[in-house]
Amino acid sequence: MTGNRVVVYKGAGEVAVESIDYPTLELPKDVSSGMKIKKKAPHAAILKLVTTNICGSDQHMVRGRTTAPVGQTLGHEITGEVVETGDDVLFVNKGDICSVPFNIACGRCRMCNEGKTGICLNVNPARAGAAYGYVDMGGWIGGQAEYVMVPYADFNLLRFPDRDQAMEKILDLTMLSDIFPTGYHGAYTAGVTTGSTVYVAGAGPVGLAAAHAAQLLGASVVVVGDMNAERLKQAKSFGCETVDLSSGDKIQDLIEGVLGEPEVDAAVDAVGFEARGHGADAEEAPATVLNDVMGIARAGASLGIPGLYVTGDPGAIDENAKQGRLGIDLGLGWAKSHSFTTGQCPVKRYNRQLMNLILSGKAEIAKAVNATKISLDDAPQGYSDFDKGAAKKYVIDPHGMVA
Repeated sequence: MTGNRVVVYKGAGEVAVESIDYPTLELPKDVSSGMKIKKKAPHAAILKLVTTNICGSDQHMVRGRTTAPVGQTLGHEITGEVVETGDDVLFVNKGDICSVPFNIACGRCRMCNEGKTGICLNVNPARAGAAYGYVDMGGWIGGQAEYVMVPYADFNLLRFPDRDQAMEKILDLTMLSDIFPTGYHGAYTAGVTTGSTVYVAGAGPVGLAAAHAAQLLGASVVVVGDMNAERLKQAKSFGCETVDLSSGDKIQDLIEGVLGEPEVDAAVDAVGFEARGHGADAEEAPATVLNDVMGIARAGASLGIPGLYVTGDPGAIDENAKQGRLGIDLGLGWAKSHSFTTGQCPVKRYNRQLMNLILSGKAEIAKAVNATKISLDDAPQGYSDFDKGAAKKYVIDPHGMVA
């Protein structure tokens, strides 16, 4: 092999598919030099991409709302076929089809041993935690590509037990790399359980995944809020109630209109730092959703916050927001004894169990998020359509392997 094609950030609102070198069994220079560890990676594997998805987190970069440099490779939702392994890879073999957690983890540090693989200490010299194809996440090459290198393969890769079965359900299984575990993490850490009433802010793919996860966890009613009519229609398609935030009505009144009371047992923020206020013409107000969920969650409730918040946002509305400082009503959350769970989802905590739910037919995540297949060459158009609010989860099929 002599080459590889990958989606690259070219500046605000623009991506392109470019040719780069075929991956090698080596760590990125930033990681090996910054962590003072060997560059050679006999613990790694190279995967041929079967599917790789466009994520809302990618869109933050492409909109110019992070400090991502031009030339940043993209893509952290990876499912692939193993085509090469290093000498120290013992339990993954060529031909295996595997899901790749978007968290890159060594499997050896204190955080990994505690199951907190989203904040591994050995894969990013800048901060705890790393991801493929993402700004400030260690310099790892992105997976919206033809091929990708996965380090610590025995630890990171989730092998599907049957190849034919995996290919039949690949549009569901591709969601295991990020949004299904992330949505589940949001619902689970919000305390969703049998009979819960649940509010999910945001009907994008992560919000829809959180809503489906809440159903799997036994919620009696799942209410999804958004201002995009097509995305709300998608939430309704698998049994969710919806509230249209473009109405400008108070969130408490909208919830009461559905449930008969203005509060819920559990709430999930699946929007993040590009939140807008209520109303059709509302301007950006990044603390809106955080304050909404505190306002409607009952006393003693938990709040799951899988929505992304950043420390550097050059396009923010004010100087505080540019550094991730938001006007949060923390006093309200404190008075109501709320608990908050933020940060990257530790994908390995959930992905095997969620795989089993998919393979048994009990989880239909592709249907919930409206998985839509496109080619690698169509990725720029997919980014454009997604940015305009398409009620779809775009799944890139670089090699034409998806039926």
